Amino acid sequence: MWLINAITRDLEFVQNPRERSYAILSHTWGSAEVSFQHYPRRPTPAAPDQHGLAKINKTCELALARGLAYAWVDTCCIDKSSSAELSEAINSMFQWYRDADVYFAYLSDLEPEVDFDDGFHRCKWLTRGWTLQELIAPDEVEFYDREWNLRTTKNGSRQKISAASGVDLKVLVNSRRLKQVAVARRMSWASERKTTRVEDQAYCLMGLFDIHMPMIYGEGE
Repeated sequence: MWLINAITRDLEFVQNPRERSYAILSHTWGSAEVSFQHYPRRPTPAAPDQHGLAKINKTCELALARGLAYAWVDTCCIDKSSSAELSEAINSMFQWYRDADVYFAYLSDLEPEVDFDDGFHRCKWLTRGWTLQELIAPDEVEFYDREWNLRTTKNGSRQKISAASGVDLKVLVNSRRLKQVAVARRMSWASERKTTRVEDQAYCLMGLFDIHMPMIYGEGE
């Protein structure tokens, strides 16, 4: 598992990282994300137009503030040029999310002056396929607005987050209760969510159904 050293900001491969030893960023991708191949070998503080790198740096800062040595960000911690590594990562993601110490959900379209209860249900974070398992798997999710102000947590706003996402309250409290929820019910949570690649409409649900399989991008619907 590739992780970002929160102190040096270097990418490090960690075999079987300890549970609760890293933080994870959940976000919607923009046009200036930093990939594994383009991740700087000597990272520097991001310029205002380097939004992808700025998110990585902020994630590391928040991780360090909690005494965590590592952070994981999907844009740069997966070598997507390797089909084997991509397949392994997608098959492992739900467990990685569950094992994280904390999950930072960055809502890039939630302005600081907008009340969370009024603005959350309109955030594009709720419309993306991959963020569904990112909401369910971790024990704790912290929600930040566009300016990185902490607005609430999953445990602190369970009722409102359940209403906005459609996910059953008991699952938000404990993801291990997924198996108690009917298949059709779980599918309904994702019915209005979108993914960039059509195959990801299925792949982003694998963790919700405890399914593991190889990735075959290009096979279509």
